[in-house]
Amino acid sequence: MTKLKLSNETMLSILYGDEGEVLRNQIVGHSRWSVNHEVIFRYGDKLYQAYYSVGATETQDEVPWEYEKEVECVEVEPYEKTVIDYRTV
Repeated sequence: MTKLKLSNETMLSILYGDEGEVLRNQIVGHSRWSVNHEVIFRYGDKLYQAYYSVGATETQDEVPWEYEKEVECVEVEPYEKTVIDYRTV
């Protein structure tokens, strides 16, 4: 497993579209005060995964990677997956 550590500033730049390319940013969980996200992004010629959380309400003052100077990212690769779903007839 290849890991990459990026600064808080670089990660915010990627998240807000100034650097790199975000391929997926989805909610993966929540608590009473926070919403947890998984972000998949392209940095250079590789793909990485990282996690962050934000405040769950407008009164929660929480921004991504607020207390981290460096964010550990894990290299990922895409793969194809077939899913069977159901609909009414």
